[in-house]
Amino acid sequence: MSELQDLTALIRANTPLIVIQTQDEARIVELFRQALMHVWRALHRWSITEGLRRIDIDREDEAYGPPDASAALRMIQDADQRGIYLLLDFHPYLGYASHQRLLRDIIQRRHSQPHVLVLVGAKVELPPELEALATRFNPRLPDANALLKMLREEAASYAKEHGGRRVEADQDAVQQILRNLSGLSMTDARRIARQLIYGDGALRADDLPQLAKLKFELLNRSGHLHYEYDSARFAEVAGARRLKRWIEQRRAVFVSGTAPPGLDPPKGMLLLGVQGCGKSMLAKATAAGFGVPLLRLDFGTLYNKYHGETEKNLRDALASAEQLAPCVLWIDEIEKGLASNGEDGGVSRRVLGYLLTWMAERKGAVFIVATANQVQELPAELLRKGRFDEIFFVDLPSPDARVELLHLHLLRRQLVPENFALSALAAASDGFSGAEIEQAVVAGLYAAHAEGKPLDTELLMAEIRNTRPLSVLMSEQVQGLRDWARERTVPAD
Repeated sequence: MSELQDLTALIRANTPLIVIQTQDEARIVELFRQALMHVWRALHRWSITEGLRRIDIDREDEAYGPPDASAALRMIQDADQRGIYLLLDFHPYLGYASHQRLLRDIIQRRHSQPHVLVLVGAKVELPPELEALATRFNPRLPDANALLKMLREEAASYAKEHGGRRVEADQDAVQQILRNLSGLSMTDARRIARQLIYGDGALRADDLPQLAKLKFELLNRSGHLHYEYDSARFAEVAGARRLKRWIEQRRAVFVSGTAPPGLDPPKGMLLLGVQGCGKSMLAKATAAGFGVPLLRLDFGTLYNKYHGETEKNLRDALASAEQLAPCVLWIDEIEKGLASNGEDGGVSRRVLGYLLTWMAERKGAVFIVATANQVQELPAELLRKGRFDEIFFVDLPSPDARVELLHLHLLRRQLVPENFALSALAAASDGFSGAEIEQAVVAGLYAAHAEGKPLDTELLMAEIRNTRPLSVLMSEQVQGLRDWARERTVPAD
């Protein structure tokens, strides 16, 4: 059934109290006007600023009666014709016992016609005794056709305000923009579309990063998600050839939003590995590879001392991520948010339960990249097949990957890699992580600066030999992790 059919059915059933949470009051009023063409009722609107006013399909009468809430309820109760009453932002006045009683009398048809009362507001919270009598109606978000119509309206408005100058539009970009606007109310989508159009009079592919940023700022009301502006490209990540190929194979399906018959859309991956070996860089590069925004979920900000607040924070954050789809959701060091010794009153178990349910049932195009260092702290439920599409192990870099890393870090610091004996340096840095190789280059630059000469192979080799990598400092733990992963995970490289 359509949204209009659902609403019409509620009116036909003389539903006494309907609650609608929305920022878009104008759209709700228009929806009820459309419903009058299918089921006739007198339609009225109330607000504290103008009082009651009749607003049928094509009419809007003068306001009548005093605007205060008590008088409005009395007038509704005394009306001799059944009607629909849209009460805008009425819920704050339900804190008065007299208002609650009057509303309940109307709902229960005491000395009243069978009216349909509709509470409309951005956030409508009712007392428990009224909540039990209410029916909540959730307006559907605009579909692609409605969003396309809105874009054309805004383009026409732009042309009218700029002497007939037409908006330049790339059709492929328009389709991507429409997909990114999905999940927004019409009011929010129109607000973003106007900023994109009026910014430069065009809709092109270079508008997509700005759109993602505007959408994030609009929807991340929970504050538990972080928009990662500092992205990376796979070309900037050494090694991980198997993982890069795996992402490339799934890119078209994820970006298009439509999977061929029998093929499920990609869900996500878990990256395990030695610290400093590039898991975070791979998460950033995955978003860049898909061409979508990267959102980071920080489990540390979710936890709250009050009962139930932690789970609510997680629900809000994941709901925001779905509204921001398509996107990559990066959960860094996931074990820190899910591990517990049973001393948190079961909060970690409830958080895990909700996360697993959401992972299985989510509808939006949200690709999860979870990273972990301490695999022994991960719950078994998270590791079973089907939770993630794949579990990759990011190991210490191979000799070829170390050569590539040295090349990247030297080039990034405006040095000429060909002037260095990269093979010898790579052999000397056996057991180093990517982060440790980078720090060796940085230390070499400081040493060269102190001696007043350019960095060369000799200085860099000295810094490498003076470094004790993590694979030496914590050799038992690192080797134990590598042994565990050898038969249980897929090598990233």
